[in-house]
Amino acid sequence: MEVIVVGGGIAGLTMALSLHQAGIPVRVYEAVRDLVPLGVGINLQPIAVRELTELRLADELARSGTAIHQWSLFNKFGQLIWIEKRGLSAGYKWAQYAIRRGHLQSILLQAVRDRIGEGHFRSGLRFADFEQHRDRVAARFSDSRSGARVIDEADVLIGADGIHSAVRRQLYPAEGRPQFAQQVLWRGAVDAEPFLDGRTMVIAGHFHQRIVVYPMAHAASGGHLLTNWICQTTAPGLEPSREDWNRRVSKDKVLATFGAWRFPWLDMPALIERTADIYEFPLVDRDPVASWTFGRITLIGDAAHPMQPIGSQAGSQAIVDARVLTAALVASSDPIAALQRYDAERRPVMDEVTLRNRALGPEAGMQLVEERAPNGFTRIEDVISRSELESIAKSFSVAAGLDPEIVNSGPSFVQSARIL
Repeated sequence: MEVIVVGGGIAGLTMALSLHQAGIPVRVYEAVRDLVPLGVGINLQPIAVRELTELRLADELARSGTAIHQWSLFNKFGQLIWIEKRGLSAGYKWAQYAIRRGHLQSILLQAVRDRIGEGHFRSGLRFADFEQHRDRVAARFSDSRSGARVIDEADVLIGADGIHSAVRRQLYPAEGRPQFAQQVLWRGAVDAEPFLDGRTMVIAGHFHQRIVVYPMAHAASGGHLLTNWICQTTAPGLEPSREDWNRRVSKDKVLATFGAWRFPWLDMPALIERTADIYEFPLVDRDPVASWTFGRITLIGDAAHPMQPIGSQAGSQAIVDARVLTAALVASSDPIAALQRYDAERRPVMDEVTLRNRALGPEAGMQLVEERAPNGFTRIEDVISRSELESIAKSFSVAAGLDPEIVNSGPSFVQSARIL
């Protein structure tokens, strides 16, 4: 069996490493010729860290990221709503890592080149279209410099080319643009003094205006941490252009909305002021579709289930997609049956997570507090009970497959994998 993967992001590179580990020949095609480690922060859930550990990447993650041990919700006044342990502190056998997205992609890309070979990662080739035959699928690509056509054939084609997936577009030509949630995110990363205990991810505010802040790594300056921050706000009437991580925005624009967000434990305006590059990003996703799989073609990651960045799910779930799909391909001699099995197992789960994220997912308790106590509170117990907050957190954890007992005790997706 041979596999073509379209897309050299987190999903596609993990897919390639997973297939290689299982002994399945794979070739990866990436539209960008010279990949640059761009992007800001990403949180990897223990379920994803387990899979990357089985791919022998644990040491690289530990060196490049920060193990998050706590996740805390606050209202817009900086008053504490909820604390939830994360990673090893929550009883998982694996950490939850905050890491710069570009660093993670570099780790995966280097592993692909070292293990699979430079010739099996082909950059600068943009996917054009595919054509299925009785027992093969042919994919056509266009060279970004010369415009020359390149054709490759395999038993399976996997679209891992993101929210604007060209593979998905051929499967769903009438789908149109991603769905804009009438909100924008301003994102940046800056060396800063640790806040709280230096290993906590915080979310403060409410549905229409909130911040997300967490440390990612030790900074060059002594005692400082490379800190990721997000300011998210409702933007009614905005018509965003194509989603792009590289669109810069002035800090004055961000400060006009978040210039007063100073708490005893965090000075948000100071972080914004000290950030060299700030990026604007429209909050988008897509509606779930009836199938990811069509014969010898399937989708993973954001190409399959583009979701709002709530609950630190998108990157982690893309990694799990790759492992579940690999397991299906290993378990069956019929590629078409394997893809159907993967689709049936993963799509309903991801459909639910996508829709839950639109309703704030595990952050829903924060919005309830805003609605019940818009002017703040003296005791959080007078606003919302601990059992209600626990129920929200538990419900999302189970739906997303993040329950510690399930993650710890479940068998490896790829049975031949060794945990090193």
